[in-house]
Amino acid sequence: MTHHAFVIAGSEATGGAGIQADLKTFQQLGVYGTGAITCIVSFDPGNDWAHRFVPIEPQVIADQIEAATAAHDLDVVKIGMLGTPATIDVVAEALGQGSFSHVVLDPVLICKGQEPGAALDTDNALREQIVPHATVVTPNVFESTTLAGMDAIETVEDLAEAARRIHALGPDYVLAKGGVELPGDDAVDVLYDGTDIHVFSAPKVGKERVSGAGCTLAAAITAELAKGADVRDAVQTAKDLVTAGIKERLSAHTPFDVLWQGAGVPARTS
Repeated sequence: MTHHAFVIAGSEATGGAGIQADLKTFQQLGVYGTGAITCIVSFDPGNDWAHRFVPIEPQVIADQIEAATAAHDLDVVKIGMLGTPATIDVVAEALGQGSFSHVVLDPVLICKGQEPGAALDTDNALREQIVPHATVVTPNVFESTTLAGMDAIETVEDLAEAARRIHALGPDYVLAKGGVELPGDDAVDVLYDGTDIHVFSAPKVGKERVSGAGCTLAAAITAELAKGADVRDAVQTAKDLVTAGIKERLSAHTPFDVLWQGAGVPARTS
């Protein structure tokens, strides 16, 4: 049996993040991937690799969602970079139809190519219109701090408190990611289901963030849910894949390394 997963996210042309990373992750885990592009994010090598952000017209996004969902029976979707309130309106409408059993949200709050006012409007729309639909939300430390309304997250206990606060916004599960941002030798992530806290820990690989780690983690959770895994097992598989991918990260002409989705964890079909 071939399992399917859908992703609604931005394009990132260097291949390290965005829908490119998502589809590679689906493939690595033995899942057939389909996707709708919401925006185009291009790093600018002439401007310290800053982001250039171009949104896709809302109707074009709606057309892509219509085509993919008509062609395949899609039960599980990952949401990545949305970028504008108009895009969020389109995606929220699709989620509101109730055809997805699982929604995995990587809550990308801001893009460096956006104006601050536009970014704030987008953040608020994401919080109000998309987060409540999610089975799992996977914020990093910055995103957890923002969504939870906290001044700072400096400990695992802070991360757990952020997960509790974000859960109150409506998702079923919150996976608050510590990554390399918290002190200590381990990369710690906290999963909260509304009752219990479960901590996932693995030794840190280096001290710098690696491009694509967040996209890959959420995409791997999506793929595993599509195959029938429960959330906790899906998170563990995703963390194992990301850890392996960071160990085998690729260097480029960029000032950051990128995660390699093909490292360490073999493709599975069941």
